[in-house]
Amino acid sequence: MKTIKKLIVFCLLGLAALAAWMAWFSFRPLPLPGTPYEFTIAPGSSLKKLAARLEKDGVLKEEVRFRILGRVMGYAGRIQAGTYSIARPLTPLELLGKVARGEVIQGAVLFVEGWNIREVRQELARNPQLEHRLPDMTDAELLAAIGAVEGHPEGLFFPSTYFFSPHSPDIDLLRRAYQLQRQKLQAAWETRPPGLPYKTPYDALIMASIIEKETGAPEERPLIAAVFINRLNKGMRLQTDPTVIYGLGAKFDGNLRKEDLLRDTPYNTYTRAGLPPTPIAMPGEEAIRAALNPAQSKALYFVARGDGTHVFSGSLEEHNRAVNRYQRKQQ
Repeated sequence: MKTIKKLIVFCLLGLAALAAWMAWFSFRPLPLPGTPYEFTIAPGSSLKKLAARLEKDGVLKEEVRFRILGRVMGYAGRIQAGTYSIARPLTPLELLGKVARGEVIQGAVLFVEGWNIREVRQELARNPQLEHRLPDMTDAELLAAIGAVEGHPEGLFFPSTYFFSPHSPDIDLLRRAYQLQRQKLQAAWETRPPGLPYKTPYDALIMASIIEKETGAPEERPLIAAVFINRLNKGMRLQTDPTVIYGLGAKFDGNLRKEDLLRDTPYNTYTRAGLPPTPIAMPGEEAIRAALNPAQSKALYFVARGDGTHVFSGSLEEHNRAVNRYQRKQQ
C-alpha cells in the first residue's frame, strides 16, 4: 500500500512539474529575430512544420513544447495558411491563437494539379480569409466575371499557391489563376513543333488535362502525350479511363466497370473519337509542356505497373503481354 501511495505521489509531483514547465513556457514572450517579424505558412502546413520554421528563425529554442502546447490547446488542426507579421514579442499561446484565427497580412490558397472545378470551388469556400461570392454564381456567371472566352470553367486555372489580402473576393483569385493559365498555355503553344493534332491552344489544354490525370510520374508525361498524339494521328480512339470517369460525374462510385466504358457520354473516349469537348481537370505546367512537346516515340499503348509508372508498347501484341504481366499477374 505504501508503495502505491508513493507511486501516486510521484506521479502527481511529475504532473505538477510538467504543468509548471508548460506554464512557464506558455506565458513567456518569445524572442523575435527582427521587428516586425514576418513568416509565411504554406497551405496544408502542419503544427510540426510551423514549429520547425519558428525554431529555424530563432523564435523557439526547441519546438517540442510548442507542439505539445498546440495539441493540448486544440490548435494543431486549426493552423491557417498565409503571411503573418509580429510587431512585438508574443507568448507561445498568443502566437498559436494568432495563426489559428488566421490574423494574416496575406492569405494563401493552393490549387493542386489534377483538381476539377468542383474541388477548386470547395477549396475557396472553406477559406475563412476570403470574401465568398462564388457560392451564388453559376459556371456561366463565373466565366463572365473573370472575362473568360471559353464556355466551360474546367481546366482554365493554373495550379499554384495564390496569396491575397484578407477579405479579398474569391473571384479575384480565379481571375488571376485564369490569366496565368492563359499565359502558360500561350507560351507553350508558341514553341510547339509541327505536326501536332491540335487546331487551337484549347485543344492542347484538353490533352494536357488528360495527361495530368493519367500519371503522377513527371518523367512519363511526354511519353503519355506521345501515345495519345500517335493515336489521334492514326485515327484511333484515345480510350482513356479518366475521361470516362469525368463523364460519369456523381455516378462514379470509385469502381470503373466494363458497363461504364460502354456507356456513351461526350467524355467517353472509348465510344467517341477525338478529344473530349473540354478539359477534365486542371493541368499543371509540366502537363501542358508535355502536350505540346511530346516524346519521340511510336508507342500506342501503355499499362500501369502498379507502382505509379507504366509500360509503353508500340503494338497490340506487346501491350497484351504487358497487361498479362502487370494487370493479370501472368508471367
